[in-house]
Amino acid sequence: MLKIGEIKELLKNTPNEQLPVFIEEYEVDERGGVQKLVEQAHKRYKRLLAEKERIYKLQEYERKYASCDYICGIDEVGRGPFAGPVVTAAVILPKDCDILYINDSKKLSEKRREELFEEIKDKAIAYSIGMNTAERIDEINILQATLEAMRKAINSLAVKPDILLNDAVTIPGVDIPQEAIIKGDAKSISIGAASIMAKVTRDRMMVEYDKVYPQYHFADNKGYGTLEHREALKQFGPCPIHRASFIHNYV
Repeated sequence: MLKIGEIKELLKNTPNEQLPVFIEEYEVDERGGVQKLVEQAHKRYKRLLAEKERIYKLQEYERKYASCDYICGIDEVGRGPFAGPVVTAAVILPKDCDILYINDSKKLSEKRREELFEEIKDKAIAYSIGMNTAERIDEINILQATLEAMRKAINSLAVKPDILLNDAVTIPGVDIPQEAIIKGDAKSISIGAASIMAKVTRDRMMVEYDKVYPQYHFADNKGYGTLEHREALKQFGPCPIHRASFIHNYV
């Protein structure tokens, strides 16, 4: 008979999908410590089932377009910051996508986003990134720069989508059927995946920019207009990645 410490370690290393096997084996063990571990296993498995149910609901639009071979989610990150690019992502997930925890990227921890970024990259049928610089944003305005970056992402995909699911916007100049979904990154798994790919890509860029322009603390604020960032603008003025059309009240 295993010691309680050994069973605890076994539970720790048991994948969530295998928890029913653990529960079945140890629920007959009458030791109080083991029963607490079985209770923990039940709770973990219950959370897994709840997450699978949430993901099923998140696939509503993917089921709506089930006849399409390639369903592409589109999202953007970085429309609001004072500095840095606007970044968009286009993601085509497989029909049998088994990735859990996809959600609006803003609702996820940085650690979870980083993990999901790698998993989406590995499992997606295709994905691509489109972006526009601060200079381009100033030239044509943020909305047009965002739409242009979305077209770049779509046109860079390895396969052509049959349908585009967009977060809130309709993209002009695209010959693919599309549906704009309000708060789509919390309603479509494809858009949620695109949200994560765009967010992690942009955040990593801003961390690199922080090394070049440390006085603005881009690694922390990601270019958004925090008090610290506004004070740095007043003290140091803008740098080459600042959006002139966004900061004229602070410089």
